Amino acid sequence: MEKEKIDIQDKLKYVQDTQYVIGGKWKLPIIIAIYHENIRFNEIKKAIPNITNRVLSKELKHLEENLLVKRSVYDDYPARVEYTLTDYCYTLTDLLKSMEDWGKEHRKKIKSSD
Repeated sequence: MEKEKIDIQDKLKYVQDTQYVIGGKWKLPIIIAIYHENIRFNEIKKAIPNITNRVLSKELKHLEENLLVKRSVYDDYPARVEYTLTDYCYTLTDLLKSMEDWGKEHRKKIKSSD
């Protein structure tokens, strides 16, 4: 019985780690906005309604610290900054696809229960 308790605690810890890194209101929309190309700050902001500059900046830094987003600064005039997803971030693809599929089915189920 004790072994099972430890396994559950470990599983909870890992799920909570995942929630910490990609959870919250803004992180997944930011990842999805960047998903297909290098993208600049204002393009991300336009793609995500109601996000403020301050919050976007903070969330991008958090994603960068967790090795999911790379920030590249180019010596153009004016300086150009682009964000890309790291190869490590692409390891989330199956998880995100599963979340998308579940969300689609959940919407159908909720609508059909009306």
